[in-house]
Amino acid sequence: AERDHTAAGRFLYGVTTTGIYCKPGCSSRKPRRQNVRFFVSWAEAERAGFRPCRRCRPDLNVVSDWGGEAVARARELLDQTEEPLSLTELATAVGLSPSHLHRRFSREVGMSPKAYAAALRLRRLQAELRDGQSVTRAIYAAGFGSSSRFYGGDAQALGMPPATYRAGGDGVEIHYAVHRSPHGPMLVATTDKGLCAVEFGDADQELVERLQSRFPHARLRNDDPALGEWLARVADLVQQPGVTHDLPLDIQGTAFQRRVWKALQDIPAGTTISYGELAERMGQPGSARAVAGACGANTLAVVIPCHRVVRGNGDLGGYRWGLDRKRALLESEVSSR
Repeated sequence: AERDHTAAGRFLYGVTTTGIYCKPGCSSRKPRRQNVRFFVSWAEAERAGFRPCRRCRPDLNVVSDWGGEAVARARELLDQTEEPLSLTELATAVGLSPSHLHRRFSREVGMSPKAYAAALRLRRLQAELRDGQSVTRAIYAAGFGSSSRFYGGDAQALGMPPATYRAGGDGVEIHYAVHRSPHGPMLVATTDKGLCAVEFGDADQELVERLQSRFPHARLRNDDPALGEWLARVADLVQQPGVTHDLPLDIQGTAFQRRVWKALQDIPAGTTISYGELAERMGQPGSARAVAGACGANTLAVVIPCHRVVRGNGDLGGYRWGLDRKRALLESEVSSR
C-alpha cells in the first residue's frame, strides 16, 4: 500500500480485476484490498493465472533477492537456456555439488531446478500460443524438443487443449452458479469434465469476474438446472465436513501440484498437518514451500481441503480465500467431529 521498494523479493501480489501481478513498490494504481492476492514466487502467481506487470517486471531478478549467488546464477542459466540442462550440468556451471544445489535451490525458490525448468517451458509455451503461433511451432519454440514429450507429461498443466488455450479458452463452455454458504458467497463452476472452480468471495460479481479472468474467452452460463445437484453436493462438504465425495474434477496443474492436491484429499476432516509434514508424507522432505505454493494454486475450495494445512508452528499460514474463512472452516470441522 505504501509502495515500499525495500520489501522487494519478499512477496509478490496479484490483482484479480486486472489479472496482473507486481512487485512491492510498483507505481501502478493502488488496488482494493479485496482484489489482492499474495504469492511467494512468480511461478506461483502465473500458475494461478496472473501475468507479469510490464512496469515493474516482477518475473525478473526475483530469486537473487532471496538466496545466494549460486542459486541466482542457476536460475539465470535456466532462464536463458532453451535446451534442458541436467542437474549435474547445472551444478557444475555454478560450482556446487548436485545434491547441494538441489537442496538450496528447492529451499530458496520453492521448487526443484527440474520443476523450475518445467515451469519456464510452460510459461514460454503460453507466451507463444498467446502470440498466435501454431501449436506445433509453439511446443518446439518453448523448448520441449518434441510434441510427444509435451503431450506425454506437460499438456495437462495448460488446463485445456493447446489449441483451445491459443484461442484464449474460446469454445469452452463453463456453467456456474453462486450459493449462499456460511462463509459468504460461494461460486461453483463446471465443464463437461467436472468441477473446475469452487471459490469463496465477498460479492457475486467479484466471483464471476475472477472466473472470467481465468477463462477470458470461454462461454460462461449460469442457467443450467443441473447445477443444483452440484451445488448441493459441494454445500454438503461445507456443512458436513466429514462427508466424502466422488465428484469428478477438472483441475489442471503440474505433476507436483496434482500430487499435492491428491494428498490433501487424504487429510481427515477436523485435523491439520503442516506443510513440512505433508511434504515428508509425499516423500519429498524439504519441499514445504513448494507444497504451500501448490495449496495456494488450488481452485477447488473445500473439495480439495487445502485449509487443513498449517505452518509448522501451528499458525494458520496462508489461504487464498482469507484466513478468517480458513479459521472458520477448521473450527466447524472440529466442532462437528
